[in-house]
Amino acid sequence: MFLSLLIFLPLVFALVLALVPERWVRPSALLLSVLHFLFSCVLFYRFDPQKATLQLVEHASWVPTFGINYFVGVDGISFWLVLLSTFLTPLVVLGSWRSITSRVRAFHLAIFVLLTSTLGTFLAMDAILFYVFFETSLIPMYFLIGVWGGPRRLYANMKFFIYTMAGSLFMLLAIIALIFMTQEQSGTMSASILDFYHLQIPFVGNTFLSTQTLLFFAFSLAFAIKVPMFPFHTWLPDAHVEAPTPGSVILAAVMLKMGTYGFMRFVLPMFPAAVESWSWLFLLLGVVGIIYGALVAMVQPDLKKLVAYSSVSHMGYVMLGLFAFNIYGATGALYQMLNHGVSTGALFLLVGMIYEKTHTRQIGDYGGLAKVAPLFTIAFLLVTFSSIAVPLTNGFIGEFLILLGTFQSHQVFGGLAVLGVILGAVYMLWAVKRVFFGAEGKVIREHHGEGFDIGARELCVLTPFVILIFWMGLFPNDFLNWSKSSVENFVQHRGHYELNLEE
Repeated sequence: MFLSLLIFLPLVFALVLALVPERWVRPSALLLSVLHFLFSCVLFYRFDPQKATLQLVEHASWVPTFGINYFVGVDGISFWLVLLSTFLTPLVVLGSWRSITSRVRAFHLAIFVLLTSTLGTFLAMDAILFYVFFETSLIPMYFLIGVWGGPRRLYANMKFFIYTMAGSLFMLLAIIALIFMTQEQSGTMSASILDFYHLQIPFVGNTFLSTQTLLFFAFSLAFAIKVPMFPFHTWLPDAHVEAPTPGSVILAAVMLKMGTYGFMRFVLPMFPAAVESWSWLFLLLGVVGIIYGALVAMVQPDLKKLVAYSSVSHMGYVMLGLFAFNIYGATGALYQMLNHGVSTGALFLLVGMIYEKTHTRQIGDYGGLAKVAPLFTIAFLLVTFSSIAVPLTNGFIGEFLILLGTFQSHQVFGGLAVLGVILGAVYMLWAVKRVFFGAEGKVIREHHGEGFDIGARELCVLTPFVILIFWMGLFPNDFLNWSKSSVENFVQHRGHYELNLEE
């Protein structure tokens, strides 16, 4: 019952917000999101990190004719992604206090509906249920961009929706094929992901038309678009730039992780032979994404678009770690998912904060901002250090583990990925230099820098991010230990993976 409450309470909260007076919508949304995060922290007491099993399982028949059930559970792979989702929601609500001025009630309804769909995606253990939540997340994000987005929001929205929906259709076909395959091999239809793990899926090497290879690519395409991997990334920069700040934060910090989570939950354990045969392609695309994202970010005149392309680069590291096929790579990939949610989420919030006050995101319009906004400058620098993986920050731990794992299994790809670390430092520090230091830019000259620094509300939003950046960087085992058993099981039994139910 706990996980169902965790998933569907945001929908109840949305109903409450639909009924409260307009002036109480914001404070009510903040209070309810904080209470939901505190409720999610019960996971720390009910989840046993020593067990590599599926825990807190809830199961109910849904469409028995086709073996479709309401089946949810949590393991070490989904544990932190669930908490990341609930942690970010109150910060997004507080961060949007002044930036969202129209249709405030509808905005918060969309946020809570989106939260339910993301939590359902990370906790669903029935493939059809997973697909429903996975696709449902598109609807509130579509409205967040389309209603509260920038001037090119309709173009960005259609591109985002078409890309992600098209990829998901291939996944749906693959899920249906697997359901019929369970009937052939066990005599009973089932959409359970745990039953999918037991399937003997035919594989023939050196051909694309093998059953396992076709299913592998059907799932991989859907998740690669969501990550997004190069060359399926082109929807992301437009969506980020046109989305309101809260939409960009949730998109980068949570929704992109649905793609990498999908690789860990479906692709790698279900299709081991195809994964082994085609891993070189994903390693190559991961490295290309790392370097390409960094190079394109380097030449962006728009600060928000720079951060958007940095996401393409950083998510390339996650894919590199997943396809390294060892404990260092998988641990680093899962940790980097959290790191990216924290650091890139904070960067989008910072860009949104300064945009609210200056009404420009053009790097060339800034310059000398450190003199008039010292607290904002410090916050931006600290988050930048996390983004470029400076030691003692969370980003260093994740990228170090990924590179260690990649070097252990594929030295060439590991060596090329190091170039991305260097380029990442170049584009971020160059942007910092142009925005915060040097001669005063047009923004400072025209506005005299008045009111540019962060206030108490913004400080409350940014402080949890800064705490996490250093906590995760200085004491990584406080986080890694919660996923250690599940990641070890994932790596050691990849060719014959099983995820057992808690006894």
